[in-house]
Amino acid sequence: MAAAGDGSSLETARRLLEEVAPPTSPDLTGAAEGFYDAFVLRGIRVQAAQSGTLLCHFTVPSRLLQNSGGFLHGGATASLVDLVASAVFRTAGLRTRGDPLEMNISYLDAAFADEEIDIEAKVLRAGKAVGVAVVELKKKSGKIIAQARYSKYLGASSKL
Repeated sequence: MAAAGDGSSLETARRLLEEVAPPTSPDLTGAAEGFYDAFVLRGIRVQAAQSGTLLCHFTVPSRLLQNSGGFLHGGATASLVDLVASAVFRTAGLRTRGDPLEMNISYLDAAFADEEIDIEAKVLRAGKAVGVAVVELKKKSGKIIAQARYSKYLGASSKL
């Protein structure tokens, strides 16, 4: 993937991921809307974006660890897949409306507190109503932590 890619794609991805997750702690007394996204995404950095591809860096925070094992929780991984995959559709100029249709994640390795990981997403197909993307979470060594295939309703057709 190129270092920066199309400037508008990069800014779109940054707005969707980095601005949702302000650097300060979310206000627990405010509205619940957006809290979970900000809780998971806080600390994500968009490194590169091109039409249909996205590369993010993320330092695994202790707040997202599985209590018993001390590694990145599977639910947090699934949330990262959902949010980054939604953002990669936007880099391709696609609007997404609604929830994912299907998400299949293979958990292949563990990521621990303060470990730097890369999250790479790529659009495989974008039809009139449904888009399909792949997302990989990798260690800096290149070892894959999780690999996902993700489909989402794009909202262009009323037939679904």
